[in-house]
Amino acid sequence: MGSFCAGGRSERRKRVVKVYFGINGAFLTRRWEEPDNFMRLTRECGYLYHEFCADVLDPFFHGDKSYQVETARKVRWAAEKYGVTITDYYTGVATHRFHGLSHSDPRVRQRMKQWIVEAMDIVLEMGTDRIGGHWDAFSVEVLSDTERTMAAFENIYQQFRELALIGKQKGIAAIYNEQMYIPSEIPWTMKQAEEFLIAVNKDNEGCPIRLTIDTGHQAGMHYGLSGPDLDYTEWIKRFGAIAEVIHIQQTTPDASCHWAFTEEYNKLGHVKIERVIEALRYSHEHYHEQPYASYLPPAERTFLIAEIIPGSTKREDVLLKELKETANYLRQFIPDEGLEIVVDE
Repeated sequence: MGSFCAGGRSERRKRVVKVYFGINGAFLTRRWEEPDNFMRLTRECGYLYHEFCADVLDPFFHGDKSYQVETARKVRWAAEKYGVTITDYYTGVATHRFHGLSHSDPRVRQRMKQWIVEAMDIVLEMGTDRIGGHWDAFSVEVLSDTERTMAAFENIYQQFRELALIGKQKGIAAIYNEQMYIPSEIPWTMKQAEEFLIAVNKDNEGCPIRLTIDTGHQAGMHYGLSGPDLDYTEWIKRFGAIAEVIHIQQTTPDASCHWAFTEEYNKLGHVKIERVIEALRYSHEHYHEQPYASYLPPAERTFLIAEIIPGSTKREDVLLKELKETANYLRQFIPDEGLEIVVDE
């Protein structure tokens, strides 16, 4: 696609994508409970962007509606106070324990849908308009039956289409579904991810549904997966252009360790931030070649969110030191004002 300048010379139209780094609030879980501390610690550790973790304020497990609204507003005020931007609200560990939206009984599916809808209210009170995560898992019984598995795929597509409509009505701008690494939590292959994005966004009258990529979610070799599906850079090359959030963690190829990016863990892990950025640039340069491009516009900005989940025995002083070291490391590649990726349209 081109345009003509005053002198008659044809020029390619440029598209600018901004890339930022931030922190997932999982580090707060079971440790801090006051919203002012959530945002103060985020800023003191060196982060301007915070992805709020649902385990810190859950629509089913944390008080009643009035408490949730009150706390979400306190989070919003604290974020403004410390100059932190809440990027989105993302599921933590809790929802990963259930079959949720993929349970064979519609009553269970409806209950998880209720969780998501109520979480949307928290999201909006918190001052953001994006919600993401993973809310389902196919059962062993379903996966052992081809017809039930096919039906489960169609069900999850329909569930997301319905959530997109509800989200748009409420004022949600996007819903994210996270790429995983076991066959029960789809999509766990790039083929499934492509099929998912097309199925849920084609003829979608609700808000867009996007994919979240995680640099530690390519451990499918335990279930026989091989090839490009096991390479985090391949996932980013294929889908990075439409990902508003990419979870980054230091890890080994066969696990999802959720380590910090410290000197110690960088020696043990295989994730390289420069490779993440290179793959993201490639994805934007080749966006129009992707089958899903007809149904989903490219992201205008992407947050590389450090998803660091500490073990229960890690002392708070050690944890905060690792978070600060991680921010300093990431800042070598991405300045606070963001990194620009410029591509031809």
